[in-house]
Amino acid sequence: MLAILGVIAALVVPNLLGSQQKANISATRVAISNYESAIEQYAIDHNGRPPQGSAQEVNQMLMAPEPIDGRQVDPYIDEQPKDGWDEPLFYQFPASNQTISTKPDIWSAGPNGVNEDGSGDDVNNWSTVGT
Repeated sequence: MLAILGVIAALVVPNLLGSQQKANISATRVAISNYESAIEQYAIDHNGRPPQGSAQEVNQMLMAPEPIDGRQVDPYIDEQPKDGWDEPLFYQFPASNQTISTKPDIWSAGPNGVNEDGSGDDVNNWSTVGT
């Protein structure tokens, strides 16, 4: 009986782990897309230019924006964007991987949790390779 349970577990557990990884990648793609939308709105309000700085600096600009022409601006995001593994997203502008000059690079360290600057198993907004 115990051997049968072991065989079943050996078959089921890898499938569950693979499904969880796919779900985390999908959640990360949604988080990246939402972050891009907030940055696009910021750019619209700032003469077409996305914010520049580290991800931490950009998140601060998006969460507590400066007034524009004397009018208060609502936050573009409510909290720091995180990937499907509950880790912060990375941000770079000017971008080095985009074909559109006004689009920033946004990526997650991906399943292995190692920031590979958008390559390896990182999940990013300029490629779908490997995910």
